[in-house]
Amino acid sequence: MRALARAIGSLGYVGFLKPAPGTWGSAAALPLAALVHYYGGFYLLAALTVVAFVIGWWATKIITSGARSSKDHDPSWVVIDELVGQWIALFPVSLAAEHLDMEIFTFWPGWITAFLLFRLFDIVKPHWIGAMDELGTPLGVMLDDVVAGIYAAGGVLGLAYLYHEVI
Repeated sequence: MRALARAIGSLGYVGFLKPAPGTWGSAAALPLAALVHYYGGFYLLAALTVVAFVIGWWATKIITSGARSSKDHDPSWVVIDELVGQWIALFPVSLAAEHLDMEIFTFWPGWITAFLLFRLFDIVKPHWIGAMDELGTPLGVMLDDVVAGIYAAGGVLGLAYLYHEVI
C-alpha cells in the first residue's frame, strides 16, 4: 500500500524531480488536463478532479502517517495536490472551450495564466491558502492547493474579463 501511495502522491514519481517539485507537478498536470478535456470535456475534468482529491488525500494520509513534526506533514515530493489545484485553476479555460465549442488550445493565454497564478498562490500562500496549509494534516495538504486553484481560477476569469470586455 505504501508503494502505491508513494506513486500516487508523487504523481508517478514526478515529485522527485529537482528543483521545485511543486512546479514540476503543476507542469505535469497540464497535458493530463488537456487529455481529460479532449476526451470528456469540462465535466469529466471536474469529476476527475474530485477523484484525484480523494485519492490524493488517501495517499497523503498513508505517506505522512507517523510524521514526527509539522514539517513532515507535507513532503515536497508529494505533488498530487498540485495536480488537483492546477486542474481547478484550468476550470474556466475548459468550461469556456466547451461552452463555445472551440479547441481548448485556442485559449492558450488562459493556460499560461492559470499555471502562473496557481504557482504564485501556492508558493506565497496568502490568507485562506496559508490557513489550510497550517492545519498540518493530510486534508490541509490537499486543501491549500484547492484554495490556491480557486484563487487562480478567479484570477483567470478576472483577467479574461479585463481583456475581452475592458481593453
